[in-house]
Amino acid sequence: MKLIIQIPCYNEAGTLAIALGALPREVEGFDKVEWLIINDGSTDDTVKVAKECGVDYIVDFKYNQGLAKGFMAGLNECLKQGADVIVNTDADNQYEADDIPKLTAPILANEAEYVVGERPISQTEHFSPTKKFLQKLGSWVVRKASNTNIPDAPSGFRAMSKECAEQLNVYNNYTYTLETIIQAGQKNMAITSVPIRTNEDLRPSRLFSSIPNYIKKSVVTIVRIFVVYKPFSFFMSIAAVLFGLGFLLGLRYLYFILSGDGDGHTQSVILAGVLMGMGVQAALIAFVADLLAVNRQLLEKIKLSTTKRA
Repeated sequence: MKLIIQIPCYNEAGTLAIALGALPREVEGFDKVEWLIINDGSTDDTVKVAKECGVDYIVDFKYNQGLAKGFMAGLNECLKQGADVIVNTDADNQYEADDIPKLTAPILANEAEYVVGERPISQTEHFSPTKKFLQKLGSWVVRKASNTNIPDAPSGFRAMSKECAEQLNVYNNYTYTLETIIQAGQKNMAITSVPIRTNEDLRPSRLFSSIPNYIKKSVVTIVRIFVVYKPFSFFMSIAAVLFGLGFLLGLRYLYFILSGDGDGHTQSVILAGVLMGMGVQAALIAFVADLLAVNRQLLEKIKLSTTKRA
């Protein structure tokens, strides 16, 4: 059994040595433990530090591609190098490396295919109240969209089996954390979480430059999750609201007509017609989006089948 620990990196020369120094070379249940970094277009000495620390594999991007693409490139390289289990962690040493056996234990026991580390968010002092709220909101959205019960969906400390990694696809350019859990849930993979520890904050997060920026990207990500993975429910809900408002306005106008006071309410009739028309259009979009979602799932199955034959 081979375990590969991957670390996405973007200008991490200042903290990478600390993170790598904490990683194990032996983990119970595995014959071999190897390290891999994804250099996402770093302009500092990230690659040099990685080589000096004895990293086994380096996926090297010439230009910055973003965390999501880096994560997927790492998974593909880990699979290519024969990994049976893959652990993803951060280059800023946010997560306690001694908890890696806790992540891999459910996979080795055949109890799960995907394991997410649950951070003590409420007790993490360097997380602002806004970030804590958005972390919890994101986890709630993921639970609704995936039918799973992962309390800390944004956590990047996670382990997955070879079979799980082969089936994951990321369409979001911002982050992989929420989307991969939803995919695992929709594909009926066995997914669980384990409590893990975190270390002292060594640097500010690279995912956002400010709280407003983080809020904007989080909201866009959450909306996109529903559009991609729950398209019928998303658009049909919009259709129901629009059509319902138009219908109520129509009833209001009908009431005035029957009571002999219909003059001067023409605007209500026009607005009711517009809203109901928009509702019908949104309902049609719901059916089209649902067909596209089915097509995406079929393409993912074809891709997986082709990969296994290769």
